[in-house]
Amino acid sequence: MSGVEEPSVLDYVKSLLMPWRKKITLPAEPFGQEQAAKTGMEVLQPENVMEKVTERKPVFWPWRALLALVLALAAQSQFEPPEQNLTLGLVFYLFSMVFLIWAVISKEWTIAELPEDSSHPFSFFIRRYFLWFSVPLILISFILFGGNQFTSLNLLVWLLTLGYGVWALWLPQGGKTAEKLWHKLTAFIRKPELRFHVSSWQLLVLLAVALVVFFRFVDLAGVPGEMFSDHAEKLLDVSNVLSGEYSIFFPRNTGREAIQMYLTAAVALVLKTGISFMSLKIGTVLAGLLTLPYIYLLGKEVGNRWVGLFALVLAGIGYWPNVISRIGLRFPLYALFAAPVLYYLMRGLRTMNRNDFVLCGLALGLGLHGYSPMRIVPFVIVVLVIIYILHKQAAGKRLHVVVAIGIIAFVSFLVFIPLLRYMVDNPDMFSYRVLTRLGTEERPYPGPVWQIFLSNLWKAEVMFFWKNGNIWVHSIPDRPALDVVTGALYFVGTALILIRYMRQRRWQDLFLILTVPLLMLPSILSLAFPDENPSLNRTSAAIVPVFTIAAIALEGFLRGMYHRATSNWGRVITVLVALVILSGSAMQNYELVMVRFKQQFLAGAWNTSEIGQVIRGFADSVGDRDTAFVVPYPHWVDTRLVGINAGYPEKDYALWPEDFEQTLAEPRNKLFIVKPENQPALDKLRQLYPDGVLTLHKAALPGKDFLLFLVPARQEGQP
Repeated sequence: MSGVEEPSVLDYVKSLLMPWRKKITLPAEPFGQEQAAKTGMEVLQPENVMEKVTERKPVFWPWRALLALVLALAAQSQFEPPEQNLTLGLVFYLFSMVFLIWAVISKEWTIAELPEDSSHPFSFFIRRYFLWFSVPLILISFILFGGNQFTSLNLLVWLLTLGYGVWALWLPQGGKTAEKLWHKLTAFIRKPELRFHVSSWQLLVLLAVALVVFFRFVDLAGVPGEMFSDHAEKLLDVSNVLSGEYSIFFPRNTGREAIQMYLTAAVALVLKTGISFMSLKIGTVLAGLLTLPYIYLLGKEVGNRWVGLFALVLAGIGYWPNVISRIGLRFPLYALFAAPVLYYLMRGLRTMNRNDFVLCGLALGLGLHGYSPMRIVPFVIVVLVIIYILHKQAAGKRLHVVVAIGIIAFVSFLVFIPLLRYMVDNPDMFSYRVLTRLGTEERPYPGPVWQIFLSNLWKAEVMFFWKNGNIWVHSIPDRPALDVVTGALYFVGTALILIRYMRQRRWQDLFLILTVPLLMLPSILSLAFPDENPSLNRTSAAIVPVFTIAAIALEGFLRGMYHRATSNWGRVITVLVALVILSGSAMQNYELVMVRFKQQFLAGAWNTSEIGQVIRGFADSVGDRDTAFVVPYPHWVDTRLVGINAGYPEKDYALWPEDFEQTLAEPRNKLFIVKPENQPALDKLRQLYPDGVLTLHKAALPGKDFLLFLVPARQEGQP
């Protein structure tokens, strides 16, 4: 025997579990090959063991994979409120991991293959004249954007700057595609006829899209059913836009980026929904829907089209993305732009196609105009690129990657120019919301910073399984961010990706795993207000990798089951199992959003729509919109929302008791709306108007009643 010791199976397992050590492979001819030849016995090679076993004893039921999935579902069900059993859930997850590893080894639970990195050379072709011409335009654009207003002139110069910069970097795609399109167009002009052919896959995608659209739009008017103060701020900004005030950054309520205001204004004009809650909700629901195609594409990029389709469906019906899209605030804009950034970055690094980096820069720049958590994404890109550079797939491409980062930075900078000017002119306002959470602008840290950070990190990492925070306006407090099915699949998917990484050392796997905490940093870094972490709004971009990881698990389970089917009945059973899994997820998510969240939200929000309807009825009958008043009371209704719900968005109906005397000169019918607990205001109204009539308005929900104090009109000559 040679003096070099052959690696054992234990050494091989250790190399899988500790990828930073030298990778070990089993010998091509195991010990005993020579002896086996003498005895006529067959010694199986490691990679052929399962093939031989399958040939001798075909078994359809992948019982190890089924047990792993059932145990994961049982584990996640233990974390459902109200009685969460942490110990039992962890035990179930532990046994699920044991059977999962066994299922992977026996090839019952497969893992989708990653596409190979392209060897296509990186192009350094640049249209230099266009690039040079964009440089002075950058300076001119920056100057023209002073004053925090979009104008026809600065928009034109900015678009020219962006156009020249992008065209300077954009690679020509070759003429074959354009030539084919031209031939098709000319053929259609010569003989115009339309032919429709829908494949089974296209039909399946259409059904998935229909399901998702249903989940996002069903009962949109009623879920959620009321606005709160943040909506008033947004609608006042939208009203300013429709009045001709085209701000770059909206400083009301500590500052907001612009995209939602212009999106809502467009919805209000096109769909005739006006300054309303529905205009806000339609805009944000559309933003949530537009995220899903990129989730699908990312699933294809890290697996196959089935991974993409399952990711689209799971994210489309999920409670977390559905709720934050329906709230009508900027929350889904983070995921909307982070999704294409991740997709184009991953595809660009794999293919070295420079146009992907240009598109990544465009998505990043636009996202910075959407929602402030997007400001973490440049840092995320840098971290992910470093991960890529450290892997062997980057050999010979590292210089190209540095250039690619420069392209992303340059293009996103061009898109960011308007906000850059505002940031330079108003640094305190631009960074106020970030600094109040990350720093001590509003309050000192409640403890050592490193302890708060680690605690926040842990809470964010487990929010998918345990508790998603306590903010009732955009979540169901103290329940997992994922439903039972998706939570279990995400757990399994994370384990599968780690196994695949230990086997193949591919950078895409670390990308998927690490983007989850990286994209949640805007919530994790709430160091001054740790009670605000985790939050489903500031972590919303994590929707993209989380549901993709869950889809990898689902696709691997079903593919392993389908490939082991020995008859058509086995394949039918696989399809039925898929339908049962997705139906279980759909039913729980529907109940969470359309029942539990709806009821919880209405219980917590004030009924400004009811008060608005009363005022509208008064104005349309015996009174006038200007002779109705709402008496403010601590922690009660936002009187601006009353005006919006009444159909008078420009009117704030607040009238404080110290100003009651101002109404004495008004001879018309007057209506005062008062909270029942506000006895001093009632006493003063009775004193000023002894002929006033007081009635109780019974609200639709308990605890939301309010008082109506009606003052009859004064007859002519009456004091």
